[in-house]
Amino acid sequence: MISQEEIDKIRQRYEIMKPYLQNELQRKMYAISEVQTLNQYGAISVVSRVMDISRTTITNGLKHDDARKMKLAGQIRIKGGGRKRLEKIDATLHSDLTKLLDESTCGDPCSPLKWTCHSLHNLEDALNSMGHQVSHTKIHAMLSEQGYSMQGNQKAIEGNSQHPDRNEQFEIINRKAKEFMDMDAPVISVDTKKKELIGNFKNNGKEYCKKGQAPKVNVHDFVDKELGKINPYGVYDINQNEGLVNVGIDKDTAEFAVESIRRWWRQMGKQRYPDSDKLMITCDGGGSNGSRSKLWKYELQKLADEENLDIYISHYPPGTSKWNKIEHSMFSYISKNWRGCPLVSHEVVVNLIGSTKTKKGLSINCVMDINKYMTGRKIDDDQMDTVNIKFDEHLPSWNYCIKPSRK
Repeated sequence: MISQEEIDKIRQRYEIMKPYLQNELQRKMYAISEVQTLNQYGAISVVSRVMDISRTTITNGLKHDDARKMKLAGQIRIKGGGRKRLEKIDATLHSDLTKLLDESTCGDPCSPLKWTCHSLHNLEDALNSMGHQVSHTKIHAMLSEQGYSMQGNQKAIEGNSQHPDRNEQFEIINRKAKEFMDMDAPVISVDTKKKELIGNFKNNGKEYCKKGQAPKVNVHDFVDKELGKINPYGVYDINQNEGLVNVGIDKDTAEFAVESIRRWWRQMGKQRYPDSDKLMITCDGGGSNGSRSKLWKYELQKLADEENLDIYISHYPPGTSKWNKIEHSMFSYISKNWRGCPLVSHEVVVNLIGSTKTKKGLSINCVMDINKYMTGRKIDDDQMDTVNIKFDEHLPSWNYCIKPSRK
């Protein structure tokens, strides 16, 4: 019999060698060498117990010299060893899984999935109901081998409602913007960011907090009558990669939009472009800066007269607002910067927007606008006659210039 002292020595030797036994073959060879070294009755049982290896594995290795043969062949196990793959045992598993994944009609009455999504657990239930015995982990492995992965919907299909002049307008905007930049004249992209509730409300996104100490916010998103909402109107200088956000607490009107541009010009634009008497604005075709808005043009005339500027406006075609530069060059970074942070006050909003930075040098100036703006304001024909507007020959409804009245 093997003494306890010898067993302890075997255990000590194994603990020393264990980190260096990197695969099944190496562990088997070491176990066989221990048994051969001991060369006593009960050696196989002791080594099996200490190393947690099957007695059968050690016995077969000693009997057939499998370890030496496998080492010479560069294998870990002898050919044919191990459990058979489920796909080999269940011949229709692969084809049935593929059939489920290929069903393109959600809710097809002939589909085992019916109105459920193609999640791993739903696929597991569907396959098991078809007579298979498979787990969701095996399904995940099979999907990975076939090149499947979790993916969301992608907005890539424009549809059949594209405006016929869409591409031409993009070319006009691109050409004009390059001309202005070559002249060292400002080109700005403007838009109103999504309205935001002010108060202790949930703000999408996550930020690091100590475990169990996440900020607590209101259950319901009812507007706070005192704090209300904000309208962040952004002005992004494409050439300088900087901008201004005018945070309005009243209505989002054309007058408010032009006031935001006025603040950018007086606080930032003049300093950046002291010798320029031209300004190009790219914006959406709707909203407070819409192409059909008379108030938008009337207020721009005031700005042109005040600053002696030729203001060139180019609107993006309908349905293409996502291509507006300000959306992905400024607004997206603001949303990232304040993610998971409740906008509890106007001061918090201003500080969060103003502190937004990027590695490429984006900087934003943020100001509050406490002015009141009247909605439903009408501009009559007499007032429109005072607007010194020159429409372009190509797509004039989207491209025009407003010059100072005295020019």
